[in-house]
Amino acid sequence: MTTYDDALSKYITETFAQEDDALAAIRQQIPIRGLPEIMIRPEEAAFLQLLVAACGARSVVEIGTLGGYSGSWIARALPDDGKLITLEVEPKHADVAREHFELAGVADRVEIRIGDAHQVLQDLSNLGPFDFVFIDAEKEGYPDYLDWTLSNLRPGGVLAAHNAFRKGALLDTHETDQRVVATREFIRRLAADERLFSTIFPAGDGMAIGVLRA
Repeated sequence: MTTYDDALSKYITETFAQEDDALAAIRQQIPIRGLPEIMIRPEEAAFLQLLVAACGARSVVEIGTLGGYSGSWIARALPDDGKLITLEVEPKHADVAREHFELAGVADRVEIRIGDAHQVLQDLSNLGPFDFVFIDAEKEGYPDYLDWTLSNLRPGGVLAAHNAFRKGALLDTHETDQRVVATREFIRRLAADERLFSTIFPAGDGMAIGVLRA
């Protein structure tokens, strides 16, 4: 019997994922500053932070910065000499995120790169392998982002991808929305790739997780 529900989600957030003033302000400011209100939930962010710490990550790539909310959680799990490289296609979003990284006290550990992620990632390939990759950008690009990640992740490294459930549309086999089709292909490949231990963390809209086998 499945017992996870909104009440338990709230319990997890209140127990393990309480925001400090900076994180709360960042989440509240994102829609006020005109950015889409599509950031991850606190319980999802805390889970990402745990994964970053658990794999001892020092080098992280985030595909999709938005307003810097998820990046702030991730960067706080890095050691002083760690680095988060976060990719954002919209300069306005990057400007807001830059302010938010300062507010969260992690600006010294974060580098924002602006441009189409598919192009920017090619420039990052010579800086890897990376310890952790978080994917939360346009869903049509997820299969390509998976290819890049598998070529640039260290053994034992972790990848995470948001919106794995597509608000339940993932299970609708008649759904033709390309965002859903691409997400379904991403999940199929993640589960079938023998190089990975993988699953979906079923909080929020689902967080797909993979660990590259050593």
